[in-house]
Amino acid sequence: MSRHAKGARLWLEPEERDQQGRLARRATWVIRDGSHKVRTGCARADREGAERALAEYIAAKYQVPRERGRRPSEILVLDVLNIYLADKATKHSDPSITKGRIMTLAAWWGDKTLAQVNGTTCREYVAYRTAQPRRAAKPDITGKPARMVTAAGARRELEDLRSAINHHRTEGLCSEVVGVALPEKNEPREDWLTRYEAARLISAAWRARQKMGEGVTDRPVGRHLARFILVGLYTGTRHTAICSAAFNPAIGRGHIDLETGVFYRRPQGSRQTKKRQTPLRLPERLLAHLRRWNRLGIAKHAVVEWNGKPIVSVRKSFAAAAMAAGIDRHITPHILRHTAATWAMQRGSDVWAAAGWLGMSPEVLERVYGHHHPDFQRDVAERMSTGTKRDRNNVNKR
Repeated sequence: MSRHAKGARLWLEPEERDQQGRLARRATWVIRDGSHKVRTGCARADREGAERALAEYIAAKYQVPRERGRRPSEILVLDVLNIYLADKATKHSDPSITKGRIMTLAAWWGDKTLAQVNGTTCREYVAYRTAQPRRAAKPDITGKPARMVTAAGARRELEDLRSAINHHRTEGLCSEVVGVALPEKNEPREDWLTRYEAARLISAAWRARQKMGEGVTDRPVGRHLARFILVGLYTGTRHTAICSAAFNPAIGRGHIDLETGVFYRRPQGSRQTKKRQTPLRLPERLLAHLRRWNRLGIAKHAVVEWNGKPIVSVRKSFAAAAMAAGIDRHITPHILRHTAATWAMQRGSDVWAAAGWLGMSPEVLERVYGHHHPDFQRDVAERMSTGTKRDRNNVNKR
């Protein structure tokens, strides 16, 4: 049974013009389900977005079968993904991100069965995804060529597929074990900001002004981003943890205790995960900033606020600030974590203490950032450069 056999399929509505020949409606994708029609809002070029809309429509309409012990050839991958979405994704730290990856998987894998999941189809999926532009790509606005999905991004999606299949198997709904072939894992990306680049980035965020049509107003629109960058540089905390941090304990949010100066990064009521969202003691300089922001009403409830409300993401504004700062390489908010770890090592911090402060294992910190430490292999280097008379070659040299 294919996903189209359930009655719903994509249909491209042609553009329409009025009697004067003016464009009245652009060509868009719609979902046709018998006589029922649902608009996706996706233009002709956004076939991928239309596929995701179709997958969401079918997931909402279709009752997923949960018969036990079926063979892989009888089970749709779409059913496996829907079960995972219902049972597991809602418990993740950011369910919307997981849902986005699941819908991307469903657009390609939805009409296949578990029997078709093998090394060949997994490699075909990676080839398909790496030929697709990222959803955030806007070459018509930026004037730059669209950045494509990376093999690492496709691998992350396949990891969700593997998790969905394993959960399906654990529930006893499949009689056989089905494996997912993943592409090779990339080496850890080592990219960090110099102090000069960090200062330019904060300045660009602070000076950002609202654009209205062709002009620019005096209204500042990036000062919340400047505060976000300061918190990221001083704590090495992940993007989502900073955005969700509050000044008072609340279910589903981390919080900063302004009295003790401790940042409790793990959201209250959530379980500990491999992200290691451990508490950390705030540097005195950042703590002074936070107390001042709270006292002046700049940040009343959340650590980073926009118009008095907590923010969800700063990815777009961060990219705009990086462009305004003249940083010519692609960076994301996660670079602040890399930068904090690098600076901590450059200043000679103890590896074990710094790892606990950053919320990562000492092994990862030493493997990825350890070479920045001033004592990196110092003992061996000094021993190799200083010898004794006993080590010298006493053979006469001409």
